[in-house]
Amino acid sequence: MANNRRMRYGGRTLALSAAAVGIVAAMAAPASADDQPTRAQLMTDCASGEGKCTFNEPQLGKAYLGNFHRVSDSLYNCSTSPATQSMTWSDTVGSTDSAGVSVTAGGKIAGIIDLSVTATYNHTWSSTHSETSSVNMTVKPGEVGWISRAQVMQTVSGTWQTHYDDRKWGHYFWFVPDVVTGPAPNGTDGQNNAVVVKSRKMTAEEKRSCSSGSGTANTFVVHG
Repeated sequence: MANNRRMRYGGRTLALSAAAVGIVAAMAAPASADDQPTRAQLMTDCASGEGKCTFNEPQLGKAYLGNFHRVSDSLYNCSTSPATQSMTWSDTVGSTDSAGVSVTAGGKIAGIIDLSVTATYNHTWSSTHSETSSVNMTVKPGEVGWISRAQVMQTVSGTWQTHYDDRKWGHYFWFVPDVVTGPAPNGTDGQNNAVVVKSRKMTAEEKRSCSSGSGTANTFVVHG
C-alpha cells in the first residue's frame, strides 16, 4: 500500500545519525509487504509506548486562516423589525495527521510533537485550541442568523522514528513521514482568527414555526 512504500526501516545501528539511516535503509534487503507494518500500527505503538517514538526534524508551514464553521445556536427572527440579541459562541479546533486521524490534546502523540517543536523553534505547539465568547447579533425580519468562526491553522511536517527494544516486523527501527495540521496562535505569520455573523432567509417551514405555540414569540433560538 502507499503508506508502506513511504516507510523506511533498518537495524539497531541506524540510531547513529539521520544520514546513516538513509544509507543503511537503502542498502537493506526489502521486506515483503506482509512483513511491513501499516502506518496506523506504528502510530498505535507510539501512542501506547510500545514503540519509543520521536518526531524528527519538524518543519512549520506558513500559517493560514482555516474554514469558517458554525459555533453558536441559531436565532430566528419572526418579528417585522430587526432583532438584536447577545449570543454566546464556543469553539474547539483540534489537529489531524496526514491520514486524517485526530491528534488528541494531552495524548502521547501530541506530547511528542510538542517536545520536538519546542526544542527546534523554542515555542510550544498545541494540538487543540478552545475559545468561548459572546457577540451581539442582529437578524433581519424573516431571517435566521448564527455565528461562524475561522481559526488560524498551521502544518508541522516531520518523520516519526519508532524504536523497539526487540525486533518487530524484522527490525528495531521504523520511519514514517507525517504532516500534522493544527491550530496556531492568533497573529501567527500575520494571520488572525475571525468571527462573523451569518444569516439566511427562513424556509417556508421555518416561517410556519414562528406561529407555533402561543404565536406571540418574536424571536426564538434553536440549539445546535
